[in-house]
Amino acid sequence: MKPPTSRPDSPASPAAHGEDDHSASDSAPSSRWGFVVTVVCDIALPVGLYYLLRAAGASEIVALLLSGSAPALHALYSAVRHRRVDAVGVFTLALLLLSAGASLLTSDPRIALARNGLFTALAGVWLLVTLFMARPFTYLALRTLVQGRADLLERLWTSDAAFRRVWRALTVLWGVGLLCDAAVRLVMAYTLPVDTVPALDAGLYAVSWVVLQIITQVVLFRTGTLKKVFGDLRPGHRSSRGTPDASPDTRP
Repeated sequence: MKPPTSRPDSPASPAAHGEDDHSASDSAPSSRWGFVVTVVCDIALPVGLYYLLRAAGASEIVALLLSGSAPALHALYSAVRHRRVDAVGVFTLALLLLSAGASLLTSDPRIALARNGLFTALAGVWLLVTLFMARPFTYLALRTLVQGRADLLERLWTSDAAFRRVWRALTVLWGVGLLCDAAVRLVMAYTLPVDTVPALDAGLYAVSWVVLQIITQVVLFRTGTLKKVFGDLRPGHRSSRGTPDASPDTRP
């Protein structure tokens, strides 16, 4: 299994609020289907396959390694379909091969269990690294989701310091959140019975994603960021499109 959080469509997903933006609406279904396929291939299928193999009498290591092949096959399929080598896919294959080799050499299934924590930890570190780049990860994810508002987003980014602070803060939130998630996974991998970990691992993905999404949406609403991007969506106050504030906050 690999964390779906490594893809740029999970952190802030306010695209659903942009019902009046045709480009956003056109891209939203494909984003949603892509998210569903990722959840099925990278979380649901490996967990189901693990318990089916265990019920059929496979050992813990064999069941973990075979069930872990589903995300690898998904990554290979995506690379062939799009004719593009995805860095996350290459990383997934490399980590699966390394954990498989280590598990077989040591006969320790917990090494295979721990790889999900490593995936999540590296994803969290990468998000925090983007804070030192021109645009943080969560802002780039938003721009990918609402491509029809790219010009508006860039105007807000260059003119509104409060807008920039929100996306940097959300990137910190998701980066730290993923690191905490990774720590819990590693503790589970080395302290709980092996057969209970795959199910708990999948459940933790859902819990972490929902908690981080709720905090994200509250921050976007309380800071007025949703209104800046999508306009006032309250009944009777709906505007066609968000615009930068007349007096943008220029503080760094």
